[in-house]
Amino acid sequence: MRPILLLILLLNALPAVALSIYTEEWPPITFSRHGVADGMAVEVVREIQSRIHDNSGIDVVPWVRGYRELETTPNVMLFTVGRSDAREKIMTLVGPVAISQTVLLCRKGEAAALQSLGAGLYSRPVGAYRGSIFADAAAAAGFVELDLAPTPQVTAQKLLGGRYDLWVEGSFVVGAVLKDIHQPPDAVEVVRVLESLELYLAFSRGTSGKVIQRWFDALAAMKKNGSFRRIYNKWLPREVAPLEVREIGLIPAP
Repeated sequence: MRPILLLILLLNALPAVALSIYTEEWPPITFSRHGVADGMAVEVVREIQSRIHDNSGIDVVPWVRGYRELETTPNVMLFTVGRSDAREKIMTLVGPVAISQTVLLCRKGEAAALQSLGAGLYSRPVGAYRGSIFADAAAAAGFVELDLAPTPQVTAQKLLGGRYDLWVEGSFVVGAVLKDIHQPPDAVEVVRVLESLELYLAFSRGTSGKVIQRWFDALAAMKKNGSFRRIYNKWLPREVAPLEVREIGLIPAP
């Protein structure tokens, strides 16, 4: 057998490099239940894995840790990740798997007074989830003082405890965060919508383009046959499922 042909056969026989897959506590999109990853996006990811025969585990970790792994280590997938110009330069994004509004919230009954401040609103402190795209959105909107907490639950507790008057978060997780801290869903109200945010599966620099293509193709097939919509509406019955599929950002490795 020719040496080149033998080398090709040996390379094809090697197992694919396993992905390290991370997500965070951000219900109902991603969270852990009795130590096992769950949520809308987790169910989507597991369905993709079943289609492409990927048995990588899903680790629920603090956002800062997952994002650091995504920035520094090849063959990492983190979800869900908000799209931004800065992130498109350092990772490959496949999706969207959800679309959220970034909302500025306050305690119930206080929105009108805060809205009346006009430009003065931007000098008020804003609570945010450390390292999140929502903190970035508040800074980009012109808010100059951010109080960063390790989880959205801590941020919500600080808001309701009077530590500050504003909280920035993704719209469809607010109810779950309030439930986690034993507060009613109407404990807060919206002051302003800052932006609409697409959320993606993010692959780190150095991840094979062939691997990313398999994930893209499986997600596209799910959106085409209706299985993605069924999962989305199971968890987010009042939301419209995004049915387009894109690969954007960093050009992946061969």
